[in-house]
Amino acid sequence: MSDAFTTRVLTLTTGSVERVVDITRDCEAFLREAAAGRDGLLNVFVPHATAGIAIIETGAGSDDDLLAALHTLLPADDRWQHRHGTPGHGRDHVVPAFVPPHATLPVIDGRLELGTWQSVCLVDTNVSNHDRTVRLSFLG
Repeated sequence: MSDAFTTRVLTLTTGSVERVVDITRDCEAFLREAAAGRDGLLNVFVPHATAGIAIIETGAGSDDDLLAALHTLLPADDRWQHRHGTPGHGRDHVVPAFVPPHATLPVIDGRLELGTWQSVCLVDTNVSNHDRTVRLSFLG
């Protein structure tokens, strides 16, 4: 494959609680090598049926607010037809419809073009799957 396309897989352990994990620094580290000062696009993809990628402010409560909003919209109770796993796990399979499993972001001069308070985050509500992978792909 040419230098125009580079990809890397991150492996993350999210633990046994719902989490919003900031992976912005991982994306930036990848781009320092892959983009090498070029313009292009970064695609971030999580190949899991129960996780998503969000561009959100972190550290000021927005990450907790996101999890709370998902609980309000998608309660972890017995209403779900998908019933294996922990109680309410069926809602985890609906989360990617609200927090998609991908994001494509502009890269200018080899750097992510994010707003001041924006971060790239993995959103994982599945408390039964502790290990996640995220594929970072640069096209430029």
